[in-house]
Amino acid sequence: MKKLWVLFSQTVTVFVAAYFVVATLKPDWLQRQPTKSVDGVALLQSPDLSPGEVPAGSFRLAAKKSSAAVVSINTSKAANKNAHSNDPWFKFFYGEQGNAPQVGLGSGVIVSASGYILTNNHVVESADDIDVVLNDGRHAKAKIIGTDPDSDLALLKIDLDRLPVIVLGNSDSLQVGDQVLAIGNPFGVGQTVTGGIVSALGRNQLGINTFENFIQTDAAINPGNSGGALVDTQGNLLGINTAIYSRSGGSLGIGFAIPVTTAKWVMEGIVKDGRVTRGWIGVEPNELSPELAETFGTKATQGVVIVGVLQNGPAAKSGIRPGDVILSVANKPVSNVSELLSGVANLKPGTPSKFKLLRRDEKVEIDVTPGVRPKPREVKP
Repeated sequence: MKKLWVLFSQTVTVFVAAYFVVATLKPDWLQRQPTKSVDGVALLQSPDLSPGEVPAGSFRLAAKKSSAAVVSINTSKAANKNAHSNDPWFKFFYGEQGNAPQVGLGSGVIVSASGYILTNNHVVESADDIDVVLNDGRHAKAKIIGTDPDSDLALLKIDLDRLPVIVLGNSDSLQVGDQVLAIGNPFGVGQTVTGGIVSALGRNQLGINTFENFIQTDAAINPGNSGGALVDTQGNLLGINTAIYSRSGGSLGIGFAIPVTTAKWVMEGIVKDGRVTRGWIGVEPNELSPELAETFGTKATQGVVIVGVLQNGPAAKSGIRPGDVILSVANKPVSNVSELLSGVANLKPGTPSKFKLLRRDEKVEIDVTPGVRPKPREVKP
């Protein structure tokens, strides 16, 4: 027994001595992970991932799931020919005028296996030719099914088989701080994925569209991204990238996307009726201010004050008067003019809806039957 103990002690002593020598002279031999040297600098190698394993914090699955359904849109428009271009004197003074077509670039999102593509109206507006390029390299000519300038949305259609389709998410569940990805074709460099968070919700009064309810994000959006996808970390569509705030033309971290709930509603209207039908009641609203509240003799501190009512319009027929402060439309509270316009626009024409309002100091509920919102008048130059 004593001999075994002595043998054990000697073995341990040899191993400890060897460890001490190696740790002193060749410490890199004791690294758990192999190292390699580049120009004399030791670089620690990360462990290899097994096939299919996703690194922590990576959004590769969301990007892969959604990017296949995001397309590039190339548009062209015939050049405007000058009426005097054939006049010899005009040619003498101004030379030959170029007849090169105007070209544009944007993005779009495939939302149906039958070939429907959502994009921005300003991407395809006045285009004579629309060429769609899929992420797998296929090309197709697209036709415009319908447009909605008031929301800056357009619906296109292509005829191809085996189309990838994006999954529609729920933009109503978004919260500030949620992570999002923006996918598109910025500056024509090819499909690009950028990441960020939701910076704000319900942005309006920006002067971009008639009806505004934007998702604001700091995910980089640049020219060419218009019409592309804003997706969540599962790859589900949350919005259509539309605009940026920029002094340089590039991304400054303030981008805006149309919520997918709005885009879906517009798409369904175009597919069903060929156009978007919005409600209208015929009032002139204004933001509630202490001065207007005093003028109309109301103690309301929130809502939208009505300063004018169209004679024989839906609101007038329902009993709404100047000075009334609208508090809610169809049980949805309104706090500014933009929310009132959007709330009324979402109403179904011909179907009565409840309006809650404050008339001086009395709360009143009125059923209003909206009409169809008239088309804006074209201003001729």
